[in-house]
Amino acid sequence: MTETPETGSEPARAKGILEGPRVAQAALAAAAVALVVSVVPWFTGGASDAQIRRYLLEHPEMLQEMSAALQVKADNDRTAAVNQRAAANPQLLAVDARDPAFGPADAKVTVIEFFDFRCPGCKATAPEVLRLMQAHPDVRFVFKDWPILDRPGEDASHMAARAAQAAHRQGKYLPVFRAMMAEPALDEAAIARILTENGVSLPQAQEAMASADVARHLSDIHTAAAALSLSGTPTFFINGKASPSIQPSDIDRAIREAKG
Repeated sequence: MTETPETGSEPARAKGILEGPRVAQAALAAAAVALVVSVVPWFTGGASDAQIRRYLLEHPEMLQEMSAALQVKADNDRTAAVNQRAAANPQLLAVDARDPAFGPADAKVTVIEFFDFRCPGCKATAPEVLRLMQAHPDVRFVFKDWPILDRPGEDASHMAARAAQAAHRQGKYLPVFRAMMAEPALDEAAIARILTENGVSLPQAQEAMASADVARHLSDIHTAAAALSLSGTPTFFINGKASPSIQPSDIDRAIREAKG
């Protein structure tokens, strides 16, 4: 998952994308070391710093295992907090008429994805998300374009999101979604090429991309994501509950469980 960018009135930028994971990993490692230091003497009947150090050097797998366990706990705690906010404010996950949505409107199961077209995790999972749509035609899939990866002076994520919304207004969202997720370097030329190759009228698309309605829609998505305190992209919700995992197999399992 791409970490949460910095917050603010504007759609989020990319501060946490590089810094966030490193800080989090360092904190987890420090916590793991502190935990090992605290419990090793209990198991060994009291030990000096040198003995603890030697023990850790002889059993480095302990730190790896504990760090992984702490990461899982942190992810689960973060997901639980998001779910509490979602349960308290269900309107934050309401399907907007402007959202690209596919599948029956009265489906028993609804999957919502918040994503950025330049997010590596989003790109990696996109083909499987499209396959999940084929495997579950009775499920409603809703796409929330949440462009968060633009650094100051960049606009590629926002441009891609606006282009996808413009394609949606011409009934071409999914082919454009597929192509932009497969494009390794999205820029203005690549986006225009993708729109044209997928049958989107470029003049109409450019007009929609510059419209206040599209800007307002993306702003509304950003506001909802901020209110939910989403930690990054992609984030999947299955029937209003955030998934702690972005693995398509886990999303598939959650869908099947929600079907009952």
